[in-house]
Amino acid sequence: MNRDSLKAAVKSALKALGGSAPIIGVAKELWRQNEADLKDSGDLFFTWQYDMRWAAQELQKDGQLAIDKNGSHSIWRLL
Repeated sequence: MNRDSLKAAVKSALKALGGSAPIIGVAKELWRQNEADLKDSGDLFFTWQYDMRWAAQELQKDGQLAIDKNGSHSIWRLL
């Protein structure tokens, strides 16, 4: 797994969660689906939660994801 593959992983996690979820839910599902790959990813293992947010911003720029603010929390939603 690498930083660029996190975009597909975020989309996969959101699909498994019904298309939208708070960031913590996405992180938990992404870990559930990719734990072994993340553990074997070198430095990404230590930065994947930061890089997951980067991937969400890239998906948002590409028109594939909306980030809805809900008070102090954000909900990520596939478009």
